Amino acid sequence: MNSLTFSIIQTNLFWEDKAKNLEMLEQKIASIKSKTEIVVLPEMFSTGFSMQPEKYAENMDGICVNWMKTIATKYKIILTGSLMIKEKETFYNRLVWMLPNGKYGFYNKRHCFAYAKENEHYTPGNNRFIASVNGWKINLQICYDLRFPVWARQASNQLTPEYDILLYVANWPQRRSHAWKTLLTARAIENQCYVIGVNRIGTDGNDIYHSGDSMVINALGEVLYQKADEEDVFTITLQKNDLEEIRTKFPFLADADDFNLLQVPN
Repeated sequence: MNSLTFSIIQTNLFWEDKAKNLEMLEQKIASIKSKTEIVVLPEMFSTGFSMQPEKYAENMDGICVNWMKTIATKYKIILTGSLMIKEKETFYNRLVWMLPNGKYGFYNKRHCFAYAKENEHYTPGNNRFIASVNGWKINLQICYDLRFPVWARQASNQLTPEYDILLYVANWPQRRSHAWKTLLTARAIENQCYVIGVNRIGTDGNDIYHSGDSMVINALGEVLYQKADEEDVFTITLQKNDLEEIRTKFPFLADADDFNLLQVPN
């Protein structure tokens, strides 16, 4: 299909309160009146960026994953966002990609944010996850991953680009918002893809303020959407023809340096 429609939910989050967050987020999803295919929630949408997975993490049959399954089925959408997941005695910051039929894929955050001691509580993932939707390919990543361009880089040894959209869900603080906006733009330009960055707003339980600055950027680095300091539910339709026109007119990926990104099983 030539087009793909996303709804971005930029919102404040109730600190470590799953019930309130799930109730609030369903209200926002229900408020989307135009047709949409994919709804994107921020990083750790059920708790905020908490370092207490021992207390709040759940398994893949837990309340939040089942909530995602119910919402995706009820509203006939793909629903995605990250949350704390426990497998045996290991914790992950995991992005879940929930389909309307209840099936799902997932991506474990590769780069744990040592500055906030995320690396002391969560285990990094080892594999990228590129989802397929109606002929589109979407590379799914989380927050701090944005600072590491090799992890997002289009493969240089393929005839066609690996993906069309690079999507980040985040809890990115306002005091580093310049880096957020700059790196999102850079990832779009260097990978000749759309980039979608969905961030929270508000002050979290550690008294850290988030300005949101959720963005949609095209392959030329042009900003199609940006919102700061306000809650917003925004729906946008991306066009494949526009992306292919840019790639054809400016075939820069053909000149990219060769490299191999090694991935190992978890």
